[in-house]
Amino acid sequence: MQPSRQQSVATEDFSRLLDRVHEIGRGVVLASARDVDRDARFPSEGIGALKGLKLLSAYVPAELGGMGLDVIQIAKICEVLGQYDGSVAMIYAMHQIQVACMVHHGLGSSYFRSYLQELILQQRLIASATTEVGTGGDLRSSVCAIEIREGRFQLVKKAPVISYGAYADDIMATCRRSAGAPASDQVMVLARKDSYTLEPISGWDTLGFRGTCSSGFVLTASGSAEQVLPIPFAEILSQTMHPYSHIVWGSLWLGIATDAVNHARGFVREEARRNPSIPPTSSLRLAEVSSVLQGMRNNIAVAVTDYRRMLADGQQDMFSSFGFAIRTNNLKLASSTLIVDIVSRALLICGISGYRNDSKFSLCRHLRDAYGAALMVNNDRIMNHNATMLLTQREG
Repeated sequence: MQPSRQQSVATEDFSRLLDRVHEIGRGVVLASARDVDRDARFPSEGIGALKGLKLLSAYVPAELGGMGLDVIQIAKICEVLGQYDGSVAMIYAMHQIQVACMVHHGLGSSYFRSYLQELILQQRLIASATTEVGTGGDLRSSVCAIEIREGRFQLVKKAPVISYGAYADDIMATCRRSAGAPASDQVMVLARKDSYTLEPISGWDTLGFRGTCSSGFVLTASGSAEQVLPIPFAEILSQTMHPYSHIVWGSLWLGIATDAVNHARGFVREEARRNPSIPPTSSLRLAEVSSVLQGMRNNIAVAVTDYRRMLADGQQDMFSSFGFAIRTNNLKLASSTLIVDIVSRALLICGISGYRNDSKFSLCRHLRDAYGAALMVNNDRIMNHNATMLLTQREG
């Protein structure tokens, strides 16, 4: 099955929508960001405001009643949210990854079409259980297996991380197709809130992205066999989850980096106003970091534009090519490295004002969130995958 061909919303309409997202960012998300970060609590205010704007179903096609935004527009929303709170942006991005998997690979199923319409009405928040204890973080390997009997499924999965799992309405989980299937023969199943339990196995007291509340759980779920996506997970991963994840993650990291540079710009301007006769020495550092930020923005823009074109053209074979996988991996590697570089440069500009938690130029949360980027699908694992693929890839 080919991924759904999304049509972008008119530029003027989307511009107005982005203005609303900025309003929510300033008035709701940013207002609670410090508290969310300090207490490592779920950002209920920000996510509630996004639900109120019907943004959780923004990627659902217009034919089903959704906004019908394309991947470029979803990425832009993630970027904007990242400018106010990385945790809210990350939760929104991870939710949209699950929605994209259903939109691209479930529209041929009456169950998933009906579920997406339910998502529009109820603004259900969807989490993901893809990693598993015993696989070393490998998404293409599962220990647990789904058991289907008489049209019903049962599943037990020990997941070391389920971001915002305790606050989600539903969870998309990966597992082996059957008890006798190899570890790589996987499917993806939608577990519904009223038909699963979560047993906590770890907490979430981390350096950054504290509001994502990414604790570990034993997920025990049951339901109708219709809740299994009809496409092998290998295809879902290569066509949607892999590229979509790195695009929306990179975009929200870009938002964090952009806000850090804006803090630095504000600091330099204050210095210049205090002594207008002498340009601040930090203005040179500002020019440098602005250039690095532009490079990061360009990398992401190229990747998301290429991916949207591939979706529109239905280039199904290209999604599984080594070249596409390497380019997608490189986007993640570059973005997760650049965010640390950019925020660190901005911190040098702001000096002690950026280092303080109680300063309007504080970059403490930005820097702590930035260091989490390289750990989401560890960069070393990605580099090893690239090295393996490059040995067999032909140039051209």
